[in-house]
Amino acid sequence: MIGSRLTACLAALVASVSLGAVQAQELAVPEKALVCMACHGPGGHSIQPLTPHLAGQSARYIYLQLRDIQEGRRLNPLMTAIVAGLTRDDMREIGEFFAAQKPAPQTFKADPAKAQLGKTKTEEALCTMCHLGGFAGQNEVPRLAGQHFDYVVKELKDFKGHVRTNDAGTMTSVVDTLSDTDIDNIAHYLAEL
Repeated sequence: MIGSRLTACLAALVASVSLGAVQAQELAVPEKALVCMACHGPGGHSIQPLTPHLAGQSARYIYLQLRDIQEGRRLNPLMTAIVAGLTRDDMREIGEFFAAQKPAPQTFKADPAKAQLGKTKTEEALCTMCHLGGFAGQNEVPRLAGQHFDYVVKELKDFKGHVRTNDAGTMTSVVDTLSDTDIDNIAHYLAEL
């Protein structure tokens, strides 16, 4: 799976080299962020279902995730190699760039019944206490509105399975109360926001 994702990212990088040069001039893209766009898409608008959108994510959250991956607190073999040589200033610059990008309108077609059940479950679990109304995120808490359905499912299951543990236990304690059906419903709700 990592091999196919790496191949897809490398193909996207090759295809976006000229686009990246244009964007670097038009958007003042930091050089280190060009590498990110190979997988996370131009301006942080990912087209890969398991790769998160970075556009509109908080700069602090992006910085912390890059640092956690670099220091081994968040496991992601593909990203580990990419962030290995980044400095703290590089990570901050990358975070600030993607935070300044506007999220793209979503095209995901949620099942309305599942999305409503997901909305109800997020209200029961008090998700907006941290992720804020509209799931816009804040500081260290990620923006979830409009994230890919598959990515949301994967991350929630990783928290539930204790595969992802760089959250000080907050997400793990919430997700431990969710069923796989709840996770599916929540992903329907968040992906269409």
